[in-house]
Amino acid sequence: MTERCVESSAACAAAAARDAAFSISAARQIVKDLFAHRAAIYWADFLLSLAVAYGAVALYLSSRPFSPRCLAAFVIAAFALYRCGVFMHEIVHLPPGRLRVFRSAWNVLFGIPALTPSFMYQSHMDHHNPRYFGTARDGEYLPLGAGPVRRLVLYVLQIPLLPAFAVFRFLVLTPLSFLDPRLRRAVLERASSYVINPKYRRALPSDERHGTWVALEIAIFLELAAFFGLVLAGRIPWAVLVELYLLAIASSGLNALRTLAAHGYRNTGAPVSLLGQIEDSINIPGHPLTTGLLFPVGLRYHALHHLFPALPYHALGAAHHRLMQHLPADSPYRRTVRPGYLHTLRDLWRSARAR
Repeated sequence: MTERCVESSAACAAAAARDAAFSISAARQIVKDLFAHRAAIYWADFLLSLAVAYGAVALYLSSRPFSPRCLAAFVIAAFALYRCGVFMHEIVHLPPGRLRVFRSAWNVLFGIPALTPSFMYQSHMDHHNPRYFGTARDGEYLPLGAGPVRRLVLYVLQIPLLPAFAVFRFLVLTPLSFLDPRLRRAVLERASSYVINPKYRRALPSDERHGTWVALEIAIFLELAAFFGLVLAGRIPWAVLVELYLLAIASSGLNALRTLAAHGYRNTGAPVSLLGQIEDSINIPGHPLTTGLLFPVGLRYHALHHLFPALPYHALGAAHHRLMQHLPADSPYRRTVRPGYLHTLRDLWRSARAR
């Protein structure tokens, strides 16, 4: 807010008054009946998305390369796999004890095959900590909007390497880490979180239980070892490895590109208030179908998610509609809304160039 009103102390004072008048508790009253997690929606959405994803992958691998059927299956598989993966975000926000079977099923049916176990995203809670948001302790924040532009370019250029990082983490670092306690700790701190900040170091509380982590790591290691063993033995063609890697780039790349529209990314490390965290976040309501493809499972309401992280994804649309109806015209919440993805990217690029 400070940067927007440097030129006018009167405007700054007016903005400060509006922000002070914003009541999170009053906003919560507007949506207080929407916090229940509906298990049937989670199961139906995930299983349907999973069936589409795996069906499209099978069609993609069995089609003639670059044929229309192959290309169509590739696109469908990439978006469906991406949607399945985003459920990991919901899992880390579920209340303790809620939808336990769903958590386990997601890891077995998708997390292990896709090299994305849910424990790799537990660090996401640091992103919601007002003391850490936008600082070095926030693994999901980089000052991309604060320049220089090359930081944005490098962020995009590393996308093709993301699947290779995952393979290296579980096929190489997993077994090695069990041989050396110091390496094990380094792997857990520096190579066990899905983040965009390369300097992020995950805190490991001494009372945190890692039994599930180990089981998932071993399962993924065995899966990768068996796959590469079959490739080396000639039982699986090398072409399949290349095809799967390209699909992994597309699926993970969708999430990486979507992340560019999650925040303004202008904070350079200073602590911000909860309201500042919300204002740095972005809502792109758009169209449920078209916008929902790039922002699945509620991601298009990212500012709303930072306002109320406990809201289930299936309630975010209704909650946003209510807030826009009942909050005053000058509410800070309204400043989080953007007309579309390309518009948001343009603002991010211009901000990086200007700074």
